[in-house]
Amino acid sequence: MDKSKTIIAAVAIGLVLIVGGVLLSNSSSNTNTSETSPSASPSVASKNIVETAVAAGDFGTLVTAVKTAGLVETLSGPGPYTVFAPTDAAFAKLPAGTVEDLLKKPEELKKILTYHVVSGEVLAKDVVKLSEAKTVNGAVIKIATDANGNVTVNGAKVTKTDIKTSNGVIHVIDGVLLPPTQ
Repeated sequence: MDKSKTIIAAVAIGLVLIVGGVLLSNSSSNTNTSETSPSASPSVASKNIVETAVAAGDFGTLVTAVKTAGLVETLSGPGPYTVFAPTDAAFAKLPAGTVEDLLKKPEELKKILTYHVVSGEVLAKDVVKLSEAKTVNGAVIKIATDANGNVTVNGAKVTKTDIKTSNGVIHVIDGVLLPPTQ
C-alpha cells in the first residue's frame, strides 16, 4: 500500500471509531438524538471502518494514532469489528504531552488502540445488555448502562452509536480507554 493510501486509510479508521461511539449513545431509548451525523446515512455501509473515519472528520488524532500503530490494513480488513472511537476532544482530555509521547511508542499505542476494538459487530441494542466485553488486545472493557439509558465504557460516555460500515460498526466515546497494566 503506498503512503497516500495508508494515510487515507488511517484517517478513515479514526473517523469510523469516533462516529460509531456517537451513534451508540443515540440509539439508546433515552439518549439525546438531537446530534446527527452524515455518517449515519445508508451509504456509509458501503465504506469500511477506515474509509468511514476519513469521511467523517473530527478524528485526526485517532487516525494519526492508527497509522502510527500500523493498524490501517487490519481495520480496513473483512472484520467485522466494533470500534469504540474517541474523538479529538477525548484525546485532548489526556494530560499534556501524552499523545505526543505515545506516538513515539507504536507498540504501546497499538495496545491502547486495540483496547478500543471488539471482534464482531455489536450494535447499541446489544451493547446495553452487556456488562463487559473482551477487546482485540485481550483485555476486558467494562460497560454500564444507567437508568436513563446512558452507556459508558470504562467510564467514557458513548455519545453516538451504530455507525455502520461494510466491516463493522463504530460507537463514538468521549474518552480514551487505557488498558490495565500487566
